[in-house]
Amino acid sequence: MKLATTTADFNGYVDTYEEKVKLICDAGFKYIDIDFSNIDVFMENNWEDKAKKLNEYAKSLGAKFVQAHSPCSANPVVYDEKREPFIEETKRSFEVCKILGIENMVVHNGSVRGMDKKTFFEENEKFSHELFPIMEKTGVNMCIENSTVINMAERYFFFDGCDMREFIEKLNHPLLKACWDTGHANIENHHYKDIMDLGNYLTTIHVHDNNGRNDEHMMPYTGTMNFDELMCGLIDSGYKGYFTLEATLSLMNIKTHMRSRRVFEKDTRLYRTPLALKFEAEKFLYKAGEYILKAYDVFDK
Repeated sequence: MKLATTTADFNGYVDTYEEKVKLICDAGFKYIDIDFSNIDVFMENNWEDKAKKLNEYAKSLGAKFVQAHSPCSANPVVYDEKREPFIEETKRSFEVCKILGIENMVVHNGSVRGMDKKTFFEENEKFSHELFPIMEKTGVNMCIENSTVINMAERYFFFDGCDMREFIEKLNHPLLKACWDTGHANIENHHYKDIMDLGNYLTTIHVHDNNGRNDEHMMPYTGTMNFDELMCGLIDSGYKGYFTLEATLSLMNIKTHMRSRRVFEKDTRLYRTPLALKFEAEKFLYKAGEYILKAYDVFDK
């Protein structure tokens, strides 16, 4: 397996995709998952030129874009003023993926409190059908992702591989696939059976660790994740995709989706995590991923 990581590793540290790609490559990675949380740069008139230049820049560093994560700026099953711009941003993400040569993009499904499984499937089927035309135009797979009760309460039904497979087979579209998120699964305390249940539908993974109670996006071996179970599942299921790390909070900057660092008004010289320390953590992240893959003799440069 080839080892990849996400541009989100350097969100909050540097501003441009080019800066993030350079840091990722300098840390040892060659394969990159682009995070479209700052999709605004590709919503302008010259977005195609920007995407082409980014792709050429990555190639000049010996790097390749291999995966993507769509914007998460709205809930697709909530029909408010945020939804239409979100749909357009998501469609644009598929178009950028085509230019970057990316085959798989992870897209979060929507849910609302009190939604039962039947309604969840129906509402997300509508959402998926809105994206099918752009998926077909670009040839990019849409990958649904498992979540965890900690993040979504009792209103989300992709907690295991069986539900994900059921949804994929219900919609029966060749470009609808799955992403297995190890951090979410660690909280739910299962991997192997789910990965086997997904089988050939599994085309992407997000690899990160946590304490089993919170979605912390930490690097491997800083939490309770069992990597033997993960690796056995990937190998036994015949997984062919990238081993994509999503350990974006291995070093927290000043805030995350869960918490913020406290401020001491008298002196703030240590408030921000310095880029130099984050870069050292990125290099160690590469070593951790490499170690896991080499332990099972599947590391591929």
